[in-house]
Amino acid sequence: MPFGKILLAVDSDPVAVHAAGTGVELARALGAQVALICVIDRGAADAAAPEMPRDELLAEARDQAHAVIAEQGPKLAPGAATFTPEGHPAEEIVAAARTWGADLIVIGSHGRGGLGRVLLGSVAESVMRHAPCPVLVVRAKG
Repeated sequence: MPFGKILLAVDSDPVAVHAAGTGVELARALGAQVALICVIDRGAADAAAPEMPRDELLAEARDQAHAVIAEQGPKLAPGAATFTPEGHPAEEIVAAARTWGADLIVIGSHGRGGLGRVLLGSVAESVMRHAPCPVLVVRAKG
């Protein structure tokens, strides 16, 4: 299976930045196209700070996602397609992979297991279960 289109999940977390860098290296080696996705997590905005209006939290989340793409895009893959959808991160990554026709998704993971994963959830695990293509999970450096 050729990997001609690689979708990189990015955010401000160093683990995601490291994973995206790995994805770019792979894309270069394979001569693949790259797209970046940074999801605006509506659920996190709802739960983050009850004293702050939801609209303000979402506006801040949108600004942060666009800033991540603006900062990481030129460093990682100048001219690459970008996506900044709003919703649940795993669902939006899977949807973008389907829509864009990704052959591979690259996503970072802290590598939490057991109770940590149960309590915090795992975007990478959910993406792996629902993705329309293979998923490369890049663990945190360490």
